[in-house]
Amino acid sequence: MSVTPQQLAERALAAAKADGTVVMVDESSTANLRWANNTLTTNGVAANRRVTVVSTLKRGEGASAAAITKAGVTEDDIEDLVRESEAAARAASPAPDARPLLGPEDAAGLQGVRWEEAAVGTDIEVFAGLAPALGESFEGARSAGQLLFGFAEHTAVTTYLATSTGLRLRHDQPTGKLELNAKTPDFVRSSWGGAQTRDFTDVDVVALAAGLGQRLEWQKRRIDLPAGRYETLLPPTAVADLMIYLYWTASARDAADGRTVFSAPGGSGGTKVGRRIGVPGLRLWSDPAAAGLEAAAFNAVTASSSQSSVFDNGLPLAPTDWVRDGVLERLLTTRHSAAETGLPVTPPIDNLLLDAGGTASLETMTRSTADGLLLTCLWYIREVDPQTLLLTGLTRDGVYKVEGGEVVGVVNNFRFNESPVDMLGRIAEAGRTEITLPREWNDYFTRTAMPALRVADFNMSSVSKAS
Repeated sequence: MSVTPQQLAERALAAAKADGTVVMVDESSTANLRWANNTLTTNGVAANRRVTVVSTLKRGEGASAAAITKAGVTEDDIEDLVRESEAAARAASPAPDARPLLGPEDAAGLQGVRWEEAAVGTDIEVFAGLAPALGESFEGARSAGQLLFGFAEHTAVTTYLATSTGLRLRHDQPTGKLELNAKTPDFVRSSWGGAQTRDFTDVDVVALAAGLGQRLEWQKRRIDLPAGRYETLLPPTAVADLMIYLYWTASARDAADGRTVFSAPGGSGGTKVGRRIGVPGLRLWSDPAAAGLEAAAFNAVTASSSQSSVFDNGLPLAPTDWVRDGVLERLLTTRHSAAETGLPVTPPIDNLLLDAGGTASLETMTRSTADGLLLTCLWYIREVDPQTLLLTGLTRDGVYKVEGGEVVGVVNNFRFNESPVDMLGRIAEAGRTEITLPREWNDYFTRTAMPALRVADFNMSSVSKAS
């Protein structure tokens, strides 16, 4: 990789013959640690380069577009990649989301910032503080007759975005996550915890492991419960998985077409923007500058969808309230779908935060629970009905019975049926908002801050045999 990412982007643009061209070069490196049975097992570092070329061709008053992405592209390959993208654009039908490509004046505050600098990277040293803490956690687990399994991963990606219209944008994105499982030697009991981080300096793995050990102790007593509706405490990680799915389905175009929970009732063709969908005081938002959850401040997409458009690459992103004071404020739009629906242009942002006004910890909320369930996390989440956003899935790694403010044992797993949109209007109590790692979706979306939620009648629709 002797040629720099910037040089590769410029060579792609110089070779381009399309009416408009967007080039994205992602320079990434990843470091990881893995452990099992209270012992570090493997570690490694890898580097990768991925190049995307988007070609646009005028078609009457519109345009067609095609994007081709390949890894390991060198200076000898770049012209072939450009030609492949242009051929795909010629074969494509006119794009409904076609808009003129953005130029430097459209992203003046971001244009050229640190463009010439080398990409950031990561290496195994990012775990310099974590590895000794893992050793301490392993010793504690051995003393308690428990086993720890898990992994830590840190990725640093620098994205260079260049266009034939003169845009030169750059974003550095560090992403770290840790997942930890505690198990008994017979593997009958299991508990899980995770953490999202930018650099691992804020991950207290000793405290995390101790908390998982406590949960294994809670599992010594087993209580069988039937399906039904229970007062349920959802920890931030479970709330994150539900809210991410809500966010992914909040397309203005799909809502205006009458296909989603955000569609106006009665088939009128509108959306629910301006209508109450949550309890008063509830706020769901995204902010590229959110502390600890910093994300790209400009749009960088490799394929058009109902939520994103390749024609909008380089569009600046700003703090956006999706729900404010319980009222649906915004939906995901491109420049095209915003014009069609009459809504503001609000593209997706790579983080999500929820605040419902609470300040209590999950532990405090548990102590104030007279009779209810405490979840660990959710998994295998799937959509049942897009019109209500009814989701189904399973509980995992511990559902605990709470009586008189005390955890009295573990109960069987359940299949749940719930709509996160409906749930927002049924929140009985919310805890403090804190950075958390989603369990189900952390391969795709890690930057979340959520509160624990108390839901009075969470629907455990059937008993699950999953363990």
